[in-house]
Amino acid sequence: MKITFRIIFFFFSLHLASAQELFIHNESASSTPKRVLGVRLFGNSFNEINIRRNMFALRWMYGVTPRLSLYLTTSFSNHHGVNLPSDLITHKHAGSQTIYYPQQSQKGVMYPLRFNGFHFYAKYRFLTFDDANEHFRMATFGQWSNVSNAHDEAEPNLLDDTKGYGGGLIATYLKKRFAVSLTTGFTIPGKYSEDIPLFTGSVAMTNTTIEYGRSLEYNLSFGYLLYPKKYSSYDQANWNIYLEFNGKSYETAVVSQDGSNLEVQTDALTSGYYIEIHPGIQKVISSNLRIDLSAGTNILNTSYARFYPIVMVSIQRYFYSLKRLK
Repeated sequence: MKITFRIIFFFFSLHLASAQELFIHNESASSTPKRVLGVRLFGNSFNEINIRRNMFALRWMYGVTPRLSLYLTTSFSNHHGVNLPSDLITHKHAGSQTIYYPQQSQKGVMYPLRFNGFHFYAKYRFLTFDDANEHFRMATFGQWSNVSNAHDEAEPNLLDDTKGYGGGLIATYLKKRFAVSLTTGFTIPGKYSEDIPLFTGSVAMTNTTIEYGRSLEYNLSFGYLLYPKKYSSYDQANWNIYLEFNGKSYETAVVSQDGSNLEVQTDALTSGYYIEIHPGIQKVISSNLRIDLSAGTNILNTSYARFYPIVMVSIQRYFYSLKRLK
């Protein structure tokens, strides 16, 4: 009887307390239940000129304590080649002087699907105010990535483009059928370095290093429970809708050749900022299986790391045992 009660409580805690805060693009301040393992398969896709760019990821989530959750993500994508684009560095002549500088590389180039690396994420919920049909929670998070792709934009992305680390805060408020969450954070990316031709067609090689711009992120998510109007069991399906705004500002990248900094002359490598909008829909089945679908575009400026619209699909499930629930 005790085990049965715990199982029912576990399902209802996922199904009733936070169904509409299972945001598609952003984490809420809530935690993965203690000693419960979650698995999420997700990916996004967009069209770049005449090439389809895809990213596929597998995420393992585990509740270490009622407040501490750990995630480990591996990803594959065809966003970049093995090396920096051969036309990234070009040159011009000023009298007897040759000046080298980075330019906008060609888009729509076919790249193979490649393994990116590992992304580690930790979230700690440090503040909780719970009431009937209402709660407010805050959490802090940190992330680290060993991904090191030949990324030729200033904007960092630890999941599938650049290595580095970051952190931030999450605040989530839920009242009855409505949830809102604010995420603010920072990213300190690592640098990428390789030997490439001095310029297009050159047989001479030179070391090129890109130090990506540090960034600030500011994301705002809204969620609303559409169905059911009233629960009768945890087997009922949930339908939730979401509207998420993802914003980022970042510094100009530092591009150097054999230790000498080059003058950046392409928007993709200079500082920038943007805000995207991502409406989405979600179905939660039997409190333990969730399916997400969203489509996003830019509403203020643009990201040079992707084209729009960008579509995201994911499926997620939790795994538990009776022994763990005792």
